[in-house]
Amino acid sequence: MAAVFLLLLASVVGLLSMSQKVPSPGQEEAGATAAAYRSWEAYGGGPDQIRYSRLDQINRSNVRSLEVAWTFDAEESGGLQSNPIVVEGVLYTTTPRHRVVALDAATGVLRWSFDSGIEGSGPNRGVTFWQDGNGERRIFTAQGSFVYALDARSGKPVPGFGREGRIDVREDLGRPADAQSVRLTTPGVIYRDLLIVGGRVAEGLPASPGHIRAYDVRSGALRWTFHTIPQPGEFGHETWPKDAWTYTGGANNWAGMAVDERRGLVFVPTGSAAADFYGANRAGDNLFANSLIALDAATGKRVWHFQAVRHDIWDRDFPSPPSLVTVTREGRSVDAVAQTSKQGFVFLFDRETGTPLFPIEYRKYPPSPVDGEVAADTQPLPVKPAPFSRQRLTEDLLTRRTPEAHQAVLERFRTFRSDGQFVPFAVGQETIIFPGYDGGAEWGGSGFDPESGLLYVNANEMAWLGSLAPNALGDSARQVYLRNCAACHRDKLQGEPPQMPSLVGIGERRPVEEIRRIIRQGAGRMPGFPTLTDEEVTALADYLRSGESRNIEDVSPSPLALKYRFTGYNKFLDPDGYPAVAPPWGTLNAINLNTGDYAWSIPFGEYPELAAQGLRNTGSENYGGPVVTAGGLVFIGATNFDRKFRAFDKATGELLWEADLPFSGNGTPATYEVNGRQFVVTPAGGGKSPGQLGPAAKSGGIYVAFALPESSTK
Repeated sequence: MAAVFLLLLASVVGLLSMSQKVPSPGQEEAGATAAAYRSWEAYGGGPDQIRYSRLDQINRSNVRSLEVAWTFDAEESGGLQSNPIVVEGVLYTTTPRHRVVALDAATGVLRWSFDSGIEGSGPNRGVTFWQDGNGERRIFTAQGSFVYALDARSGKPVPGFGREGRIDVREDLGRPADAQSVRLTTPGVIYRDLLIVGGRVAEGLPASPGHIRAYDVRSGALRWTFHTIPQPGEFGHETWPKDAWTYTGGANNWAGMAVDERRGLVFVPTGSAAADFYGANRAGDNLFANSLIALDAATGKRVWHFQAVRHDIWDRDFPSPPSLVTVTREGRSVDAVAQTSKQGFVFLFDRETGTPLFPIEYRKYPPSPVDGEVAADTQPLPVKPAPFSRQRLTEDLLTRRTPEAHQAVLERFRTFRSDGQFVPFAVGQETIIFPGYDGGAEWGGSGFDPESGLLYVNANEMAWLGSLAPNALGDSARQVYLRNCAACHRDKLQGEPPQMPSLVGIGERRPVEEIRRIIRQGAGRMPGFPTLTDEEVTALADYLRSGESRNIEDVSPSPLALKYRFTGYNKFLDPDGYPAVAPPWGTLNAINLNTGDYAWSIPFGEYPELAAQGLRNTGSENYGGPVVTAGGLVFIGATNFDRKFRAFDKATGELLWEADLPFSGNGTPATYEVNGRQFVVTPAGGGKSPGQLGPAAKSGGIYVAFALPESSTK
């Protein structure tokens, strides 16, 4: 009872301090800046990526009166991860098949639609808007390996941009364009007359390099390039084998960026180098993989960097854009950049210098037991804030949902290695990755409240498994599959649905021509394999359809072949398909960046069928981020299974309102004002849960906008 009383007392004190606080030095300036947060013209709400709005028509006192204002149905399946943008009453966004649509933001009525003719699937998280002082407006959209510039009023490609309105991001990489697999899953950012982009590339070898590039918004001409795998003479080149820049790939920005327009800085988080899990061919720390890089936005020159994982062999990408925040230190205001991680960490740096604002310790970790692998001796961990996801899975943290489930996972657990973060994989024995490959934090990003200094982070609390196996170096179709496909789709083609689809019976679902095209070009999260020979592609397609593994005469040379391969992304689940760990299985957290302390942390999401049995508030996997408002609210969908869209009190985490969506809301909402009425719109696409766990596995392409009744806003 004493602990409960203290918790309640702390909550009351926190509420009083938030409502009665006197602005500290620098907060008045921050408040003036925050007054501009009344639009949603960029992914994440604006260039600083804090997902915050000054709009307060919808607030704590009336949020329970929200009703559906309009819906738009793209009439497509496949799911949505887009964060819509809104410019002067027009909402721009993407559909599951990657069409771009412009909607009347007050009614949801379609104004125009653009279809590139490129069949799209998988993540496409939105579009980028640019305008000049003469009234020209453009929408930039990623379609396959191309970036199109569209006239914002008509939706038609702009003829003077690139070639016939588009540029090909496979070009200008210093390697043959037709052998590259690059696409944008997250929109680029704008700095003056530059469109700055990263891209998703393959995670095994061969893979394209993760160059950061800036293009002229008018002509599409390449203006600058930053090599995330440094070339001879460039800073960081010595952290790789001397010729690695010619053959390896990755170290790419797929998660998005943030721009400090006043300072002219672009902040770029990067992912791991290829191949993700066995790095014998890339000895060294591998700058600028797994780094937060501050670049001069006009020139692409490095200003500072921080590497969060040295020589990553766990796929610990930075998963989301950083947040440009303002915090208080020793009575003064400091402009900072906050970056969350899959591991459950928050790193906070001075925006100009890269100086950590909370201490970072470098801790020693064990060497790799695998032949040829040289793991880094130390890795950086922030002292504060404390991790927002649990760090080490032990027997006492295993599920007790039922005695049978507990016993089953306990027996499996005792065969695994589970020693926390940064334990190198072994050959032939599974290692626990906790939190899993999807985090911790993930691509939805964080919200930040300039009024209180609170950072809002939704997180996964799932355990996954990983191991290595000797690579298949022969010349049969089966061995081609094991080298190129098994990491995602597993040795027996069963995958890890829905993230990694099963290929069992693929020949009954797709014609052979389509299978060949997908192998060559990629689809969804899958990269293309343009370097495979025609005979390899044909033999692989036949193997997937029939199981026949014939020998291949024309096997492409494999100078990049590694001795070991990753055995696949496998969740640690109980026999009924639920997480093998004890709840919470997902959380929503509010972290005070002024102090590094938690304001609150709550389980986030639930499984409807378990809730019906009395097991509520378990939390669940969740994808998509929050929106924070001056009305005292945090809006978020994200949860995979319950199809809810929720509003929480941003000071306490109390649930104030929720609504059912047609599909789970696995994207980040947006809020905006049209004709004096505030709207909150969320994507509802679903498709993120396995089919055996109910209707949440279905997918669609619906946007749902909520508002107060019109009579109450006049």
